[in-house]
Amino acid sequence: MRPIDLASRSGVALKRAFQAQQLRRVASTRPYSNSTGALLPPTYERLYNKYAEVRRVLGTQRLTLAEKILYSHLDNVEESLLSNTNNGRDIRGSANLKLRPDRVNMQDASAQMALLQFMSCNLPQTAIPASIHCDHLIVGERGADDDLAAGVKTNQEVFDFLESAAKKYGIDFWPPGAGIIHQTVLENYALPGLMMLGTDSHSPNAGGLSTITIGVGGADAVEALVGAPWELKAPKILGVKLTGKLNDWVSPKDLILHLAGLLTVRGGTGYIVEYFGPGVDTLSLTGMATACNMGAEIGATTSIFPYTEASSRYLKATRREQASRNAEVFQNFPGAGASEDSFFKFKADEGAQYDQLIEIDLSKLEPHINGPFTPDLATPLSQFKKTVQEEQWPEKLSAGLIGSCTNSSYEDMTRVESIVREAQKAGLKPKADFYITPGSEQIRATLERDGTLQTFADAGGILLSNACGPCIGQWKRHDGVEKGTPNAILTSYNRNFRGRNDGNPETMNFLASPEIVTAMAYAGSTTFNPMTDTLTTPSGAEFRFPPPRGLEGPQTPFEQGKQVFAVASQPPNPSVQVAISPSSERLALLEPFEPFPQSDLSGLRVLVKVAGKCTTDTISAAGPWLKYKGHLPNISANTLNTAVNAETGEVNAAYDYLSSSSSPEKVTIPELAQRWKERGQPWLVVAEHNYGEGSAREHAALQPRYLGARVIVCKSFARIHETNLKKQGVVPLTFADPADYDRIGAGDEVATIGLYDMLQRGGQGQDVRLKVTKRGTGEVFEIPVRHAVSEDQAKFILAGSALNLLARGG
Repeated sequence: MRPIDLASRSGVALKRAFQAQQLRRVASTRPYSNSTGALLPPTYERLYNKYAEVRRVLGTQRLTLAEKILYSHLDNVEESLLSNTNNGRDIRGSANLKLRPDRVNMQDASAQMALLQFMSCNLPQTAIPASIHCDHLIVGERGADDDLAAGVKTNQEVFDFLESAAKKYGIDFWPPGAGIIHQTVLENYALPGLMMLGTDSHSPNAGGLSTITIGVGGADAVEALVGAPWELKAPKILGVKLTGKLNDWVSPKDLILHLAGLLTVRGGTGYIVEYFGPGVDTLSLTGMATACNMGAEIGATTSIFPYTEASSRYLKATRREQASRNAEVFQNFPGAGASEDSFFKFKADEGAQYDQLIEIDLSKLEPHINGPFTPDLATPLSQFKKTVQEEQWPEKLSAGLIGSCTNSSYEDMTRVESIVREAQKAGLKPKADFYITPGSEQIRATLERDGTLQTFADAGGILLSNACGPCIGQWKRHDGVEKGTPNAILTSYNRNFRGRNDGNPETMNFLASPEIVTAMAYAGSTTFNPMTDTLTTPSGAEFRFPPPRGLEGPQTPFEQGKQVFAVASQPPNPSVQVAISPSSERLALLEPFEPFPQSDLSGLRVLVKVAGKCTTDTISAAGPWLKYKGHLPNISANTLNTAVNAETGEVNAAYDYLSSSSSPEKVTIPELAQRWKERGQPWLVVAEHNYGEGSAREHAALQPRYLGARVIVCKSFARIHETNLKKQGVVPLTFADPADYDRIGAGDEVATIGLYDMLQRGGQGQDVRLKVTKRGTGEVFEIPVRHAVSEDQAKFILAGSALNLLARGG
């Protein structure tokens, strides 16, 4: 792609937004103090000032914890909360919130495109603090040391780019081997009351520490990085009341696995999940983070827990005792004599209402196993053997994998250690391959210090790098399982879409807690129930696993680990040259997308009609494709390459009905998209429910846009992906009548009616239709469609992308 003139894209409005944000960062010169003389740090001073505005506007209205934090990060409180909200009474689901996040966190795969976009804005530094975490590009294969060395060698060009950009713009840089973004953020950046954006769908992991952390695409991140307000439709609030206490074999992972079964992968869309109730106080901080992490699997905007004694203990264990003291001071500010509503408590107001309410008695919960191929297919452990046999799933377990960003806490690993030790005493070894992924160098070093890793090594476990590895498809198997061979694995990961872990569409990944995964790895069987079944020891005795026992945290503070994995934190240095080779196959500067035409769209053709689940993995696969995350032309060759053609049932098959041959030529979906791009033929995709489910993968919007997509029409969208499409200038539309999905097919010609008018009116009005001319018959009819385009998003689409608008000073 040709280099762009960066200076020509630095709009006046963009510079103003950046300068205004910089002023906000330094405006607080005198910390507030209360009647006892306790001081508020600047972060909490800003939060308190905004919260006071929220109370002025909303009065005594009862607020959930999520609302208190979210609304206290508004750019203009009155404008956001009182516009089109019935004077503040109908904010949820109606208001367009323009927010000022405290920081942005980026993993290495998504950071590449985010930084390429940020560079085109020609600013000297980020407007708010940010971090880069090198965790996605290390392949799990032979073990931590070998895999890390191979990963650094293979991806040196990308790591050099990320590190040089970090130095130039003053961004924290966590090198490969430092850990997975979500664990590292929880240990270092998450604080109660903060609002963060993360370029990964599992960023809500930090909600376990009472933050509002939302997964976004790169363009969203860039908005915040340049100092522009970030827009979000005010979520509804789904309350989950917890009572009771977890029993021996039950873990916080089972809470979210159970909830996913109740709500399905679409049930949380448009909601923040907020946990409350007496059961919350029985959970560890990292257990709460696990539940928040997997809120992404139900489509939730984010998830959050109140601040508890466990939260304070975790801050102290991670050497942040001052942060614990600050949180206590803040919750008691402004001091004696103030009204109750003057205090910002990290919990919901008494009497706060929820749009939906689910009550879960933790004492009645049992272990769950979810899958295969979707994280919401929940089966209680007591029923799993029967289900495996009825569904004819593999009874042999190929591998057990524990750890990852979801379940690699000290508590998780010491619970596993307790049952491994008992199995070792009985002379048992795992019958299935057993892999362990620490979430961070801090966790790895502490587990090494305390002997846990040695226990796993003695059991034959394979320690992988402090990286995402098999969880995101970075796994090279050596167990003889060929692609296309049905097999079962159990993991403590968060997502289990078809083909996700090893590229084999027949690998069935069942999600469970680390202790259930480990026990079943010893059995080598998917039908084993460690709560009731026994294993035969080498001596012929019968062995039953005891209930797992672990420690919430280490008895002394966490080890910080090897210095080579420490964060590089530095002020911006404008003299640093960002490392991009002109001949690179991994990195390419971006060209601006063309703006929306000054009319409705016409002459579009349906590229493919997709059937069933179409995730961001389907639209832009990970695994070996991660190496092209910074090179849009190269990675676009995987676009929709695992999608199912609704009209033929084939995977990755499309038909060129516009070719000159007498019969349509069969090609792959990305081949047809590239062919039509070269012809200048714009296109659209037709799909079913929850299109774009899964990760925050911005490439799932960028790639179709690059190849010529102008519209996606489906029955419903996943939140992050719908936003990503708008940011890249692709119009997401939903069928007013889902049955109209059956009326439109591949090769049909489509024109829009009323779309351009709606965009020009800033998203106002719902009278948008598609005029369809059927391929072959010439039949013409109109299909009514709906949209969720805001005023700002309409501007993005008209400009061609959000970046175009920002860069030209819009």
